[in-house]
Amino acid sequence: MLLLRVLRRRQTCDQLSQKLDINMRSRLRRAFYWLVTLTALHTLAMVLFEGLGWEDSLWLTLTTMTTVGYGDFSAATPMGRAVTVVLLYVAGITLLAQLASDYIDYRLKRKESMIKGRWRWKMQDHVLIINSPNNNAAVYFERLVAQLRTTEQLGDVPVQILTDAFPDGLPESLREMGVVHHHGEPADPQALEAVTPAQARAIIVLARDEYSRVSDSITLDVLMQLQALCRDAQPYTVAECVHEGNRHRTELAGASTTLRPIRAYPEMLVRSLVAPGAEKILENLFTHHDDHAMRYPVQLEDVVWADVACRLMAEGMGTLMAYVAEDGTINCHPAHDHRFSAKALILMVREEFVPSMKEIERCVRQGEGAAS
Repeated sequence: MLLLRVLRRRQTCDQLSQKLDINMRSRLRRAFYWLVTLTALHTLAMVLFEGLGWEDSLWLTLTTMTTVGYGDFSAATPMGRAVTVVLLYVAGITLLAQLASDYIDYRLKRKESMIKGRWRWKMQDHVLIINSPNNNAAVYFERLVAQLRTTEQLGDVPVQILTDAFPDGLPESLREMGVVHHHGEPADPQALEAVTPAQARAIIVLARDEYSRVSDSITLDVLMQLQALCRDAQPYTVAECVHEGNRHRTELAGASTTLRPIRAYPEMLVRSLVAPGAEKILENLFTHHDDHAMRYPVQLEDVVWADVACRLMAEGMGTLMAYVAEDGTINCHPAHDHRFSAKALILMVREEFVPSMKEIERCVRQGEGAAS
């Protein structure tokens, strides 16, 4: 019940803010139209009572209303002066001051709405991030956006976040990176519609709690709503999935790919956008499922990288990823003709077949005998 009251209160505040914004714009338009009307009436009066031309009458009206008063023209007849007092001194100048004051208030309110996430940005071709981690959300987003900015494909793409984690506005560090946000619940239909997901280049759906299955329920709800909002063009969507058994359901709900939440490495999310499929390789490095990395202490002297890698792959031992030099330095994926000496090899092996140390050593030694 408490949660429902909080949600209703937030929704009421958002609706009130939108209503105030509409009322403010309506007041500005109304004041502007009255100002134009007064300007037209006084200009006409100067033509009729003062015998001035249309251009001079308009010039006199504007310089008087704005209190500039150059003195090159002025009302001289009793009727002209009376009209000037009523239309400009009493109504016009007051209305102009009110219009300027309302416009300043509108600009300040508009800026506050942007900072606090109540503004509808109507963005296009942007990266949309939905939801936020429970812990250290600001730090996580800084790292994630920093990775987006360092990639050639997404370096200048706008970023928008839909989250309720920053009710007082995004941290200044994120705003300086060009990030904007919309404050709202990730599964709120109005909030999802406000961030224009159909116009996004890519969408990232984060898990609120990387250890709770409840996060998957929220993710599934969000994905189903995104499908309805993005009927014509479905952006590439990456969704975090806490429970392994929910991955298939998440993909059926519209996710282009799924990832386990790994908060220490937001780079994986960026890789999934820049090079779809690469995230699976990176994810396997963190787990013991599917393909995973193994280290084999094999002594090698003055060998060529391509020769060793091809021998191991031809024998089905795995894919050579790196070698450990005599001084302990790890060298990853050198050039094909790179010559090296090593005290250990690091291979990506299959889950269904993990070669033993003897099998790896036999494969390498047989190759050395053939080469010699």
